[in-house]
Amino acid sequence: MKKNKFALQIAVFALMVTSFIACDKDFSTLDSDILNDDVATNFDIVSDQYNIITYTEALDPVQTNGLGLNTLGIYDDDTYGRTTSSFVSQLTTSSFSTDFGDGVKIDSVVLYMPYFGSIEDVDEDNNVTYEIDSVFGREPMRLRLFESNYFIRDFDPNGEFEDSQAYFSNKSASATETIDESVLEGVELGFVDYNEDTGEYDPIDNIIDISEEGYVLKGLDDEGEPQVTQRLFPGIRVQLDTTYWHNKIIDKEGDAVLDNQNNFSEYFRGLYFKAEPVDDDGSFLILNTGAQNSNITIYYTRLTASTTDEEDATEQATFVLGFGPNRVNFMENDFNAPIADGNPTTGDSRLYLKGGEGSIARIKLFDGEDLDEDDNTSNAFETWKNEFVETDEDGKFVRSKRLINEANLVFYVDQNMVNGNEPDRLFLYDIDNKSPLTDFFIDAGNNSLPSLSKFNHLGPLQRVDDEPDGDGIKYKLKITEHIKNLLIRDSTNVELGLAVSLNVNLEDILAQRQVQTADDSDFTIPTSSIITPRGTVLHGNNTEDESKKVFLEIYYTEPNN
Repeated sequence: MKKNKFALQIAVFALMVTSFIACDKDFSTLDSDILNDDVATNFDIVSDQYNIITYTEALDPVQTNGLGLNTLGIYDDDTYGRTTSSFVSQLTTSSFSTDFGDGVKIDSVVLYMPYFGSIEDVDEDNNVTYEIDSVFGREPMRLRLFESNYFIRDFDPNGEFEDSQAYFSNKSASATETIDESVLEGVELGFVDYNEDTGEYDPIDNIIDISEEGYVLKGLDDEGEPQVTQRLFPGIRVQLDTTYWHNKIIDKEGDAVLDNQNNFSEYFRGLYFKAEPVDDDGSFLILNTGAQNSNITIYYTRLTASTTDEEDATEQATFVLGFGPNRVNFMENDFNAPIADGNPTTGDSRLYLKGGEGSIARIKLFDGEDLDEDDNTSNAFETWKNEFVETDEDGKFVRSKRLINEANLVFYVDQNMVNGNEPDRLFLYDIDNKSPLTDFFIDAGNNSLPSLSKFNHLGPLQRVDDEPDGDGIKYKLKITEHIKNLLIRDSTNVELGLAVSLNVNLEDILAQRQVQTADDSDFTIPTSSIITPRGTVLHGNNTEDESKKVFLEIYYTEPNN
């Protein structure tokens, strides 16, 4: 009896091992079949293309507050035309109820706003080489700076309780509330430069030169010798007329306007940064206005507060004004021709994508084909789904007939219409749910190098000869997980949106921005699309060039029966 029981255990164990081996062979066969279908005997790898509908949607004014940064300048696009960007910002103070002291004299007032970028190298003499990745063009531009008389609200008085106020790219707070330019352009603030011969500040022109050189600030050590006190990243750094700031800030010591932020925001409503071309040219800047060192600093001298043998002894102090908490960008488009809405029924031959207050593309997967003649309730999506999975009477997933290996959308650039400067990245998203696709969240991110972030899902622009300045060829966007969700998780076949993107990482941390629509519909677009001025033109589903037509391409495994 014991021998029989032991023999039975041996048999069961052998059967289990055999089963594991069989399973392992199945997995190995499937894996090798994916890599090389000549080796496979049980499965075939197949790829099919499915028609989709793609069409352009021109954007109405877009929400531009709460971006975390600001754009400023002029961008000329051979395809679309010119975009000019300006912004208005509230100011915050470094302290409240400040005692500036006695005998105050302002030494200088400095405005500084850094670009985005990185430090490339530091040599043995501590000279720093920077790389800026937030400047389009190297032509000078004119910057006009005004005290703004417009009060930027925190909350929408016409919305629900604690609804935040949205501000839009066309200088408006809503379709019925516009912001007049004359309100933004209060007192104009002049730029100055220190004259060593006279010891005075002389007015200078307000032209900003674009450079990758940082700023090296120097002072005197205890022995009166010059020394480096600070190194600043490349950006805008100018000196402002001191008289205005003495009257506006220093002379208000003891006044309630400096007691708290609410009083101060009402008293000093903000600054308006207005960009203008120089000789009909300019550059487009992305400024890190949210950085701690992005500010206006008042450097002043006062009588020493402590008791000394010298009655006229002085000391230096600073008063810092930061940008925010509310900042709003304004965009003025001077396009070569208006961007027209496409055809949502048949799709377009070309897709026009433009950042800022520009345009996006909409994508309908499995739509647009004729209904099944025998069943008018059936459509292309259901037909496709039935080829891949078996469902129950309620339409719920039961089992797979085919296994999805990879699914891609490939968009070709129309090189006849785009003359360089195409965006390196596009962003694909769920329009209905205002969110990235599942593929975005499972792909690897890279915070230090956004250009390499989400690289598999949102493939970068492939260029001729892989040269950084080569003509753009195509974008390959992998949506494998999204397609799997449609099949096995019964996800809704929603419309997708396609937009240009400056930094795809922003979509992981910032909510999408509203679009100001005539019918107050809840329509939003990606934040990273608003920030970039770039645009491109892609072949759509109705292009006359069949080799450039956009398809949904799916690679799948099915039994070889």
